[in-house]
Amino acid sequence: MKYRIISVGKLKEPFYLNGIKEYLKRLKPYTNIELVDGLEEKIAPRAGIKEIEKCLYKEGTKLLNLIGDNEIVVLLDIQGEPISSTEWAGYIGELNVSSSSSVNLIIGGSFGVDERVKRRADRVLSFSQMTFPHQMAVLILTEQIYRAFKIIRNEPYHK
Repeated sequence: MKYRIISVGKLKEPFYLNGIKEYLKRLKPYTNIELVDGLEEKIAPRAGIKEIEKCLYKEGTKLLNLIGDNEIVVLLDIQGEPISSTEWAGYIGELNVSSSSSVNLIIGGSFGVDERVKRRADRVLSFSQMTFPHQMAVLILTEQIYRAFKIIRNEPYHK
């Protein structure tokens, strides 16, 4: 299975990047995984609804163009279904034996994602009801993928 984490926002902060790179490195023995970031459209800080919708549409088009027809899409969204680490590991286990060869894990920008992306998602999940900066969300996601593989293989990992 090939996993692709897609972050609409650009990953810039070294402390987040270092953590993300560490977990991506740790994941290499378990799976093929890549990170795509920087799809965010420029928008004024006090943009109106129409401008936000236009921005989300452009970002959504970029996201959808990255995803193949037979690929699985998991959207991480604050309004998604809550999931525990153990449930997440079970889901990763299911994905690993699915008929698809690719899973796209999407983290949207500060305004979320376009409705077309939500409709394309096979599953919409939430790690928390709290709001995190997108860079931290990517770090959390990479750690949770790593934790899932450790759980699946019954390998020790700190709690």
